[in-house]
Amino acid sequence: MNFTDDTEEALRSAVWLVNSAEDPQTLETLADYEAFLSDFPYSGRLDRDDAELTSLREIRPRLRSMLIAPRDEMVEHVNSALAEAHLSPRLVRHDGADWHLHAVADERPLAERVLIETAMALIDVIRADEGSRITICADDTCEALALDLSRNRSKRYCSTACTNRNAVAAYRARRAST
Repeated sequence: MNFTDDTEEALRSAVWLVNSAEDPQTLETLADYEAFLSDFPYSGRLDRDDAELTSLREIRPRLRSMLIAPRDEMVEHVNSALAEAHLSPRLVRHDGADWHLHAVADERPLAERVLIETAMALIDVIRADEGSRITICADDTCEALALDLSRNRSKRYCSTACTNRNAVAAYRARRAST
């Protein structure tokens, strides 16, 4: 399944935010926040202050619930987020990105825009019945989310670290059984 660029970017951003709550925690300082914005540049209002950082950290549990919910529950989360938002949808083109939908005004708080962009991305996930692309990491010791945008649906782990740890464990288990 190929999603549009803005859908993929919104999903990557939301998964990163959710995973930033896992141990070790990230997104704790304004420097961490600046790094997030460097990796996931958002257009519109950016206050770049402690209040905005706090608001992003506060939406992480809600994003997690939205992202890992079964399809019908995901619909409920999306509808709830859309109903609460101050929607003003319009097509925009900026920063090298072709036409895409912004559902809320650029002046709205960043946390609200992130939440709604995630909801809009999940609309595509729901319509394509592709919720299985967002899972909890297959590492038994990890609770982070894994986003699989590969063609062959092969991604099982949230990070290279979890992938490598499990590959080494599997190798050692094979060696021990021979």
